Amino acid sequence: MARWPARGRCKRRLAVGTGLDGAARVQAALTRHAVAVARQVARHLELELVLASSGIGARASDRWAHQLGCDGALTQGRGGLGLRLQRQVQRAFAAGVQRLVLIGSDLPDLHCRDLEEAFAALEEVPVVLGPAHDGGYWLIGLNHPCPGLFCGVPWGGSTVLASTEALATARNLTWKRLRRQGDLDRPADLERWR
Repeated sequence: MARWPARGRCKRRLAVGTGLDGAARVQAALTRHAVAVARQVARHLELELVLASSGIGARASDRWAHQLGCDGALTQGRGGLGLRLQRQVQRAFAAGVQRLVLIGSDLPDLHCRDLEEAFAALEEVPVVLGPAHDGGYWLIGLNHPCPGLFCGVPWGGSTVLASTEALATARNLTWKRLRRQGDLDRPADLERWR
C-alpha cells in the first residue's frame, strides 16, 4: 500500500524537516525499496505483487505499478486506513487469494526474510502482525478475510497493534508477531536511516 509521491501530498509530518520536495523524494525512494523487496519474495515464492495506491487514479496507478515492476495495481479508495485495509482484504480473498500480506511503503529496514517469514507463518496461524515501534504495525498477513479485524481500531495512535491483537483474540484467531521495526514518518525517524 503506497501513496503517490507528490509534493505536498505525502509524508506531511516528515516534510517539516525535509521540505515538501524532500518528503516526496523520500516517499518515492521508500516505495521503490518496498516494492523491490516484495518483488524478490514474490518471484521466489511464486506470488502476485499488487500495488494498492492512493493519491492517483486507476490509469496512473496501473502505469506506476508497471514502472515499479508489480504484477497489478489497485487504488485504495476513499476512507480511513481501516476501511482501505479492509477493502484490499475483501478484494484479494474475493479474487481467490489464499494468503495475503499487506505492507506499507515507508519501511527502510524491510528485508526479504520479513515477508518470507510472514507467508510461512500464515501456514500455521490465521493472522500475522509486524509490530512497529510507534505501537502500530508495519505488516498484516491473513489466510482468510477475518471480518471485523479493522473495525474500532484507533488508527494513528499508539494502541493500534494491541487493539488489533485484542480483536483477533476476541474472534478466536491466533496470531503471530514478527520482528519489531520502525517506519519513517517524522524527521527524527529519518535521522536513524541516514
